[in-house]
Amino acid sequence: MISSNMNVTFENLSDITDDLVIGDQVFTSRLMLGTGKYRNLGVAKQSIECSQTSIITVAIRRLQSSSNFQPNNLLNMLDWKSIWLLPNTAGCTTAEDAIKIATLGHEICKKMGQEYNSFVKLEVIPDSKYLLPDPIGTLKAAEYLISKNYTVLPYIYPDPMLAKQLEELGCATVMPLGSPIGSGQGLQNLENIQIIIENASVPVVVDAGIGTASDAVKAMEIGASAVLVNSAIAQAKFPQLMAKAINLGVHAGRYAYLAERMKKLSRAMPSSPSIGFPN
Repeated sequence: MISSNMNVTFENLSDITDDLVIGDQVFTSRLMLGTGKYRNLGVAKQSIECSQTSIITVAIRRLQSSSNFQPNNLLNMLDWKSIWLLPNTAGCTTAEDAIKIATLGHEICKKMGQEYNSFVKLEVIPDSKYLLPDPIGTLKAAEYLISKNYTVLPYIYPDPMLAKQLEELGCATVMPLGSPIGSGQGLQNLENIQIIIENASVPVVVDAGIGTASDAVKAMEIGASAVLVNSAIAQAKFPQLMAKAINLGVHAGRYAYLAERMKKLSRAMPSSPSIGFPN
């Protein structure tokens, strides 16, 4: 079903508006980007521009030293009037640590001129081998941060019950992983992600594991509200080109989802009418 907040004018597809709404913010792009693993700052900046993203996520632990606010830092190279900063708690192993880092993230948003930005991508990951998020720690941190009026976007294993619990707590999104962080394996948990999407009344963002544009297409085709991508772009041979490709993939998948695909048939059906042809 076409979303109620979508203004569709099929006379000119370029006029379609289909904004992403998270909390009290409206975004024109459904592609979120991470900022790690790029070869250099120039490539990172160019890739971000090619992606046409509206949201950039940054690990706050990397920005704790004052040197991170020097002119050659990526944060100082971007236009924060057109891009929303999403601080994340990557590297936190406990709920308490994540809460502290989220507070620092809000202060960094203020430094970037986004005084009222209370967004946080919540990651609690004690598992250093497989980098799987801790569901109990995530719930604990989310409950506290929501009580302090943060807009919480939790990164989770694709567990439909956990996703619903976080939504009921008041999380602005749920962000199930497609496959392990940085693996590029694509959507290895497709069935669970579909269940989460079907049961959610908040945006579902597929985060982690996307390796190329077709993975982004598939995530959007099954009804994900957005995807978050880092390694697939940063570690491509030509990151700027991959950023463009994934941007197009997000659009293609979203339009296909809204168009509502044809039903699969068990046998072939002619595409041309057979009526009126001589025997």
